[in-house]
Amino acid sequence: MRPCEIYVSHHHKLLGQYFTVAYQHLNRYNEGKYIKKVEEDMKSIKKWSFTQVMVFGFLALILVGACILMLPICNANGKWLNFPDALFTSCTCVCVTGLVTVVPAFQFTFLGKLVMLFLIQVGGWGVIVCVTYVLVLMKVKLTIQERVMLQNYFNRDSMRGLVGILQYVVKGSLVVEGIGALGYACRFIPQFGLLRGVWYAVFHSISAFCNAGVDLLGESSLAMYADDVLINTVTAFLIIAGGLGFMVWRELAAFIKKAAKKETGIRQGLKKLSLHTKLVLLMTISLLLGGTLFFFIVEYNNPNTLGPMGFFQKLMASFFQSVTTRTAGFFTVPQDQLREVSRLFSCVLMYIGGSPVGTAGGVKTVTVAVVLLSCGSILAGHEDTECFRRRIPMNIVRTALSVCIGGLLLVFVGIIALMVSEPEATAMQAAYEVVSATATVGLTAGLTPKLHLAGKYIIIALMYMGRIGPITIPLMIAGSIKRRNEKRKLPDEHIMVG
Repeated sequence: MRPCEIYVSHHHKLLGQYFTVAYQHLNRYNEGKYIKKVEEDMKSIKKWSFTQVMVFGFLALILVGACILMLPICNANGKWLNFPDALFTSCTCVCVTGLVTVVPAFQFTFLGKLVMLFLIQVGGWGVIVCVTYVLVLMKVKLTIQERVMLQNYFNRDSMRGLVGILQYVVKGSLVVEGIGALGYACRFIPQFGLLRGVWYAVFHSISAFCNAGVDLLGESSLAMYADDVLINTVTAFLIIAGGLGFMVWRELAAFIKKAAKKETGIRQGLKKLSLHTKLVLLMTISLLLGGTLFFFIVEYNNPNTLGPMGFFQKLMASFFQSVTTRTAGFFTVPQDQLREVSRLFSCVLMYIGGSPVGTAGGVKTVTVAVVLLSCGSILAGHEDTECFRRRIPMNIVRTALSVCIGGLLLVFVGIIALMVSEPEATAMQAAYEVVSATATVGLTAGLTPKLHLAGKYIIIALMYMGRIGPITIPLMIAGSIKRRNEKRKLPDEHIMVG
């Protein structure tokens, strides 16, 4: 049997076990017998790990979304949408990517667009956050397993305060999205009218915050607003806010609150920030400023991008390009008209992406920072990887290296596969689409709308793998294998490297 058939067979077996247990208990209940062995029966059913819930949760959501988007009621032409395009659209929403093979503005009805918005919001928060938050709203006490999943998701050392963090994330997201919607409404209501303007404001605010890049404005994304300060500012703010990561918000909010009350000085407060937050802020600011300067210099005289613009407009468009390549997907300049060196640099920014435990994709800023710090430590002859007077544990360094290498391998395999399925595509075109899909960015140089069937499924697979993480499935498979003598230590032997 193939791996996919084994997984399907396995989960059908689990489903059958659930129904069997439920049927047995129902019969006992009808016979008036008190059931004391329910927990023992349920323990016989395999418990899913955090990794399995994430892998299969996203997959299930994508498939359900595709089935709904196929319905005639969701399509403007009143006909069934073919499965590959429905699956592609559902995947791009759940994986908050933004690549599309159909134009959402023209293809889908209001209901279809509403389904897309729901998929984007759930995909941005994550399946685990959404499910556990619904349980909290229903006042259902979370089990130990559910708390462990939240602990893993938020990367916390303990289970204390997990529900509070969960509520902070959801409520904070809604507040930020609401602020963004108000900003968009100031432009969209005068342009499109009250109802349509409000709908567009809400949709694009959620899409921008979740770093999805899906829009309802047609094929040109935000190109018509390239010189609009309000749209550029609101969109950039939402993208950066979503890309910073939920835990960074929480720490920054506490810092700002203390600084406002003058409980601590700004310099002292910054020193007390965690190493994670310091690295996120340092990398984010460096990449944004470096990207802006690069695009401004390289594209300054390009007649197809920044050339016709004024100085301030060029600066604003350069900044927006630097922001959106960090996994957003909106664009104000045509990506297929960028110079080759600009597209190559965009691939680097897309690969890095945003920060952990947020709505952005990529291998993450902190991951790249740890790898660079590790290389610097080796070159400097230091045994430990250090930053801001702190030592980074070796297991984190190894994880960072694994994620970076796994991401590069996924991109490399994806480029080869896409070039085989799309013979007319150049290496740069294929690389741009593959990195965009793998990092869940959504920028396209024009190849995605022209994809053949095989190419569509390749991009779908890359978006999915990019969203759950390039090493997640290998970790899940490795974790399911029972190893003997895990704690044994084998003898060392030196090899030559470099």
